[in-house]
Amino acid sequence: MKTVSISGSLRKNVGKQDAKKQRKANQIPCVIYGIGEQKYFTVNSKVFEKYVYTPEIYFFEIDIEGKKHKAIIQEMQFHPVTDKFLHVDFLEFDGSKSITMGVPLREAGIAPGITKGGVLMKKMRKIKVNALPEFMPDKIEIDISDLEINDSIHISDLPQENIEYIAKPQQFVIGVTTTRMVLSEEEEEGEKGEEGEESEEGTEGAAPAKGTESKE
Repeated sequence: MKTVSISGSLRKNVGKQDAKKQRKANQIPCVIYGIGEQKYFTVNSKVFEKYVYTPEIYFFEIDIEGKKHKAIIQEMQFHPVTDKFLHVDFLEFDGSKSITMGVPLREAGIAPGITKGGVLMKKMRKIKVNALPEFMPDKIEIDISDLEINDSIHISDLPQENIEYIAKPQQFVIGVTTTRMVLSEEEEEGEKGEEGEESEEGTEGAAPAKGTESKE
């Protein structure tokens, strides 16, 4: 997986007022933890956002006061109205322990079932993968070139070497179905929504570690 380098500046003060001041200066309050003591710092929002508003995922090498830390994004918080960054949690790693990331799913090929009138149904855009950093893929490629109408691919059908999926093996990933079946599923989902059932959606990372300032 590609590693990108960014610079961070240690924060002299930590708290809501200082965080607000940093955001006005186009700096994002951040925290990094996982190895040693957690550190509070800021990164430039313009530099950082080009690595977030993209379907790609990266390892980050963060230079904080001359010391480099290799990390992944653990959690991001956004303003509910403006959608601007409020806070970013980074998890530092050293390569000796496995990490978990949300990896994009990419389909390859053309399903014959689509040319015969079927509809491609994709339930997931990302899947959580647990692996050592050296084996962490930047994407999971799914070959759909053999999918006929009513064929589907599940978690158990995906590449398994050196990685572990944080999902049930029988979970549906992608498939070709008829328009009638798509409509039936949409109607079923609508009925569930009316009953007040909540849908479950994957998150990019786990909850922040105790002691971080994610509520700034």
